[in-house]
Amino acid sequence: MDALNALVALANFVVIPATAYGAQLSLGALGVTLIYGILRFSNFAHGDTMAFGTMATILFTWVLQGAGISFGPLPTALLALPVGIAITALYVLATDRVVYRFYRKQRAAPVILVIVSMGVMFVTNGVVRFIIGVDDRNFDDGTRFLISARDFRNWTGLDEGLALRSSQAITVVTAVLVVALLFWFLTCTRTGKSMRAFSDNEDLALLSGINPERVVAITWIIVAALATVAGVLYGLDKSFKPFTYFQLLLPIFAAAIVGGLGSPLGAIAGGFIIAYSEVAVTYAWKKVANYALPERFEIDGLGQLLSTDYKFAVSFAILVIVLLFRPTGLFRGKSV
Repeated sequence: MDALNALVALANFVVIPATAYGAQLSLGALGVTLIYGILRFSNFAHGDTMAFGTMATILFTWVLQGAGISFGPLPTALLALPVGIAITALYVLATDRVVYRFYRKQRAAPVILVIVSMGVMFVTNGVVRFIIGVDDRNFDDGTRFLISARDFRNWTGLDEGLALRSSQAITVVTAVLVVALLFWFLTCTRTGKSMRAFSDNEDLALLSGINPERVVAITWIIVAALATVAGVLYGLDKSFKPFTYFQLLLPIFAAAIVGGLGSPLGAIAGGFIIAYSEVAVTYAWKKVANYALPERFEIDGLGQLLSTDYKFAVSFAILVIVLLFRPTGLFRGKSV
């Protein structure tokens, strides 16, 4: 019985939250790796693009709620998501036309584009804070437990209860659908194949008649969609605060680099590696350990390696180790 309680506690406090968080990081890392693989620079504005997309979705969610429109048991934000994606796509396309295109035509070095993206990051962050404010915004009006801890204890007779929130289930299901759609697009459509060809060899792709500006525009639209979906899922699972998305840039880049920059599969794997590492290192293992270990080995302290305040330090440590020993990442993407 104690072993079952240990497994339930592990699932409740580590597996479920880490899986949802990993799905969110994977979608964010996919956007970073697409920009790096096709446009060949590290987009430091990606975290704030997620914030912008989430802000646009929240604003339209409020419009729908004010009109009395809801999505039944699901969050109204899912109805507003297409509008958020469209607004974010227009924003990033405008940013590319006004800012990035000039440097692209000048054949600027990637480090110049990185610095430019940092400027875009600060501007986007300021725009989001100016429009929606700096406070936490909870917009999950469909929140509920698919499985509640109390019901689970009543069903099983265990001491530990398993809880699964609808936002966590929505996150995983949506991430799976988005990733499947993206891989289908990249591998089975003519436009997706053009993007892959452009990523592999830009000069040869141009000789083959591929329109580079069209590839760039489609890339930005896909990145806007991924950023908005990732940001909204993160906001539904936790809450929305502009500065939080700026902080998410570190684990997202860590996920992309661990998996291999330029590798979509690597971005997904890296997202889950970073998520499980952060959750496992900052979780207080006392409860699980005391269920699993004999009584004489019970832990008195929390059994926590690091406080949750230092969870981003875990991403940073993994990032440094990968850059030192395997800069191409697990899936041998482009070196940093």
